[in-house]
Amino acid sequence: MISCLLLCGLMIIAAGDHAMMQVQGLGCNWGTRATHPLPPSIAVRLLKENGFDKVKLFEPDEGALTALGNSGIEVMVGIPNDLLASLAGSVTAAENWVSRNVSSYISKNGADIRYVAVGNEPFLKVYKDTYIKTIYSAMENIQAALIKAGLGRQVKVTIPINADVYQTENDLPSGGDFRSDIRDLMLSIIKFLSDNGGPLTINIYPFLSLYMDPNFPVDYAFFPAAGTSSTVVVDGSISYTNVLDANYDTLIWALEKHGYSSLPVIIGEVGWPTDGDLNANIQYAKRFNQGLLNRLNLGQGTPKRSSSPPDTYLFALIDEDAKSIEPGNFERHWGILYYDGQLKYDLDMGNNRTLQPAKGVKYLPRQWCVMAPQASLDDVNMAESISYACSHADCTSLGYGSSCGSLDARGNASYAFNMYYQANDQKKEACGFSNLSAVTTVDPSQGSCRFEIMIDTSVKNHEKARSPGVTTSSAATQLEETFEIMLHCTMMFWIVMLVTAIS
Repeated sequence: MISCLLLCGLMIIAAGDHAMMQVQGLGCNWGTRATHPLPPSIAVRLLKENGFDKVKLFEPDEGALTALGNSGIEVMVGIPNDLLASLAGSVTAAENWVSRNVSSYISKNGADIRYVAVGNEPFLKVYKDTYIKTIYSAMENIQAALIKAGLGRQVKVTIPINADVYQTENDLPSGGDFRSDIRDLMLSIIKFLSDNGGPLTINIYPFLSLYMDPNFPVDYAFFPAAGTSSTVVVDGSISYTNVLDANYDTLIWALEKHGYSSLPVIIGEVGWPTDGDLNANIQYAKRFNQGLLNRLNLGQGTPKRSSSPPDTYLFALIDEDAKSIEPGNFERHWGILYYDGQLKYDLDMGNNRTLQPAKGVKYLPRQWCVMAPQASLDDVNMAESISYACSHADCTSLGYGSSCGSLDARGNASYAFNMYYQANDQKKEACGFSNLSAVTTVDPSQGSCRFEIMIDTSVKNHEKARSPGVTTSSAATQLEETFEIMLHCTMMFWIVMLVTAIS
């Protein structure tokens, strides 16, 4: 009996230890550029159930910040680039922005806002120095506004930058330094962050290495499987097996060269898209994101900062069908989940948890708009109708190498018509197209090509989500497991007592 109870005690202790095993610093980007966005309360529950304790918003979305109140999730809220000029030119404008978008949500909603991200990759060369003269002043004014609001200790200023702000002269991480055209500005920003206790935020996209260079070694974009070695780059005593480590450490080398070896660096965006390009597919996305999560679960950092991994924000939670596709069609498909929070692929999130889908989502009726059976591809209105549909809805899955790239001509037309129909809430007139289309209740999806039905964004049609503060996952689930073990132990105790009495 004593050994039985001792075993149960050890099981309970083990369960308690297991309950505390969490991936520290696991965040996710939550974008809201969608025609039919996931209801904020459902999205917050989705974050919690999948173990994300941090979230990054690209702008202060009211619904998102309200739903995040008292959720236990730390928030980084972004300031879009188009606001930098006004915030740089007026301390009052910065104070008003902080009051509306930070102070109010902390005091009234209980949002745990930890960072304000000033701008988003403002030094991209495609911007042609548009934000060079405003970014630093905007950071200063936001910092001053946070201090005035009494939030200087709680909320820190950061700046998300792209990896193109630094370069290497010898093609090795140890040769890293900041771009010569912005080096002085970058050093001023870094000193500002260091003086005010703020981290630097870097966005790293191994996918783009493949996208921009057809000769890039594919395996170097991913992480080597456990028990295997795949050294591609040797830099002195360090061997790099993947481009994320090499990229991150190039920044660390640049910081060290200028005396900022201990500046905190967050990975603000990292992930892999699932559609819109030949290399943007579910297999590659699962391979990359699972490899990343495995490293985080093991507490593995990069060679230059090996003691622990940096706070990391996966990009992204869900797809966004209204996002700009100027960088490429893949921009709308970065989500680890589809637009409606449903699974694209399985992920082991660690702590004996798998990726969970959204619950309580309500959809428009199960009907689709497709090319009418009697319609002809030679109709004079056909090309114009398809072009119109795709210019007002998301047709990025039709591209070469994409999930719907193998459809025939009639399938392409049907896909375009349906996306427009769904984006316009299945309104009758949205399936007109000069009598070339018709509504069907038979799902036209083919193979990997999904013909979507959009979320019903009418609030009354959604199940009321549980309070973000209440969840059956993570710690709560593990407590239930502990109580279950205790129940089994109690039963074992009485069984032993009964057997002893009988004998």
